[in-house]
Amino acid sequence: MNAENTGVTAQLNHRAGDFSLLFSSTPRGARLARLLAADQLRSWGLPSGTASQIVAELAANAATHGRLPGRSFRMTLALCGGTLRIEVTDTRGDRRPECQEPDPYAESGRGLLLVAALADRWGVSEDCFPRKIVWAELKLPAPEHGPPGSGDRDGQQT
Repeated sequence: MNAENTGVTAQLNHRAGDFSLLFSSTPRGARLARLLAADQLRSWGLPSGTASQIVAELAANAATHGRLPGRSFRMTLALCGGTLRIEVTDTRGDRRPECQEPDPYAESGRGLLLVAALADRWGVSEDCFPRKIVWAELKLPAPEHGPPGSGDRDGQQT
């Protein structure tokens, strides 16, 4: 193992992976995306609260504003180093989301404000026409324990 692949980096790389599924552009599809994202994050040993909230907002936007009849949206979770990237791809590339102050009496319109507040970074990227990708990134907390076989037990060196 080289010097770049020790400690925290090695443990994050060990659990690095991608998870990607298509969902119907419906409220049910958005809920399912959130539930499956939380389940996948737990299986990777990661906290799911903040990431699940971001998935919920981006998936709801895809099902509401990025919807074309008969077209699905894709939710992707990607672990790379110390960062979790959440991507939601829909088929309305002509509709680019923007953060804006909602009417204080409106019942909706705050999703991207929540994403901006929760994520370390977020943005919109073009994909093959007619798709767009709305993405958010979260820096992951450092693992509490060293990688398997490192001699680190419960945070104590042996």
